Amino acid sequence: RSVYYYQLGLSKQADPHLATKTQIQVIYQRHKGRYGYRRVHLELSNQQCYLNPKTVQKLMGHLGLKSTVRPKRYQSYKGSVGKAAPNLL
Repeated sequence: RSVYYYQLGLSKQADPHLATKTQIQVIYQRHKGRYGYRRVHLELSNQQCYLNPKTVQKLMGHLGLKSTVRPKRYQSYKGSVGKAAPNLL
């Protein structure tokens, strides 16, 4: 019974992060989906909206926003480097 009334009370509360969610969506769309939660967090800090980065990551997850840019894999192959010695034998 207590859980029912607890959930009923939660559903009546307003979303405390509603304004922040709209800011996140504006930042994300202004940069065409290239910003992940780290850069969105920095943009929010520049706009004097200070949140924990984990909170920004959680809100972006709820909104379904994910960076389209994937990190590049390290490739050490540089082709043929240097000169091959002539075969004198």
